[in-house]
Amino acid sequence: MSLFEKFNDLAQSRAGLGDQHVAPVATPIEKVFSATEGQINGQRTILAGTNNYLGLTFNQEVLSAAHAALDEYGSGTTGSRMANGSYHAHQKLEQELADAWGWPAAMVFSTGYQANLATISTLAGKQDYLLLDSDSHASIYDGAKLGQAQTIVFRHNDPANLDRRLTRLGDDAKRALIVVEGLYSMLGDQPPLEAFIEIKRKHGAWLLLDEAHSFGVFGEHGLGLAEARHCMDGIDFVVGTFSKSLAGIGGFCVSPHAELDLLRLAARPYIFTASPSPAVIASTRAALNQVIHGQALRDSLWRNIEQLYSALNQMGYKLGSEQPGPVAAIILPDRESALAHWYGLLEAGVYANLMIPPATPKGLNLLRISLSAAHSPAQVDQMIDAFGRLQAAA
Repeated sequence: MSLFEKFNDLAQSRAGLGDQHVAPVATPIEKVFSATEGQINGQRTILAGTNNYLGLTFNQEVLSAAHAALDEYGSGTTGSRMANGSYHAHQKLEQELADAWGWPAAMVFSTGYQANLATISTLAGKQDYLLLDSDSHASIYDGAKLGQAQTIVFRHNDPANLDRRLTRLGDDAKRALIVVEGLYSMLGDQPPLEAFIEIKRKHGAWLLLDEAHSFGVFGEHGLGLAEARHCMDGIDFVVGTFSKSLAGIGGFCVSPHAELDLLRLAARPYIFTASPSPAVIASTRAALNQVIHGQALRDSLWRNIEQLYSALNQMGYKLGSEQPGPVAAIILPDRESALAHWYGLLEAGVYANLMIPPATPKGLNLLRISLSAAHSPAQVDQMIDAFGRLQAAA
């Protein structure tokens, strides 16, 4: 017997990826030249799997802010927000996030994962209910496990199924927190948000929207899907991350309920985690300004989205979503085909994400492209040409 025996299935899955010299999972990127180019296996490669939706990782204002904070405040806080890790800049970022939504409350966390752990596990207590979309991110499920609420899973993007489950709760639905995402990162699909809000109001429930992948991409000010759909007044909590459009690492929660501030005294992942470094906070503040005033960036991103989606559809590839977005998930019939496409793209100088079971919904085998505003039309053409050659060779 061994503590590691439980991982035998995972070991077999990893072995099934083959023994080629470049790993298709956790692929080492040897150098990064820009927001859209790096070096993999000695070859200059287009980075098309990075979630760098607005291409801000090399933005000069973002970099300058980080450098200045590093020089002024040092490399880290060495403490939690409840101890010595609450700097003035942390509070300023929280105020700027709250101001962006026009809401009274915002909290900043050390990672986006931690933001979901803290808010979900703390908002829904022992006498409450969580209703989770079946395709929810791992951080949402883990937040449910960390808390003590009764968890109910409803079918993906199915308002009628959610309605039936809330109906069964009766008056207890007023103590139910519904959690959905603005953009699902595996398939790139969007929720029927307006329908979910209508059901939430019907039952007097609460709604948390995870805008991790939709923030920066949708809406006049880049605030996400709720802004784009003009239904922000139907949302109780928005959770987001710094690691996509904001080009850093960290997370946040904003809310129209001023009581959100009480979570600082109750959310264990917030209380017992070291706060984000000064450089991260400074770069995020600069990036947030770029997002809010970044319509030109969003225009560039959407041009790239439309270019790629149109080409993939014309080639006959099966996509994870009929609604174009920054994530293009190409569904392939089996693991072998997905692996062949991944290696074929890499040989053509395009890095994508290989997504295979058990990490994917419904056991799908996927290639995932995440587009950036910084991708040039020529780079998108190179992606399209690579897919075209793979399709012709299949």
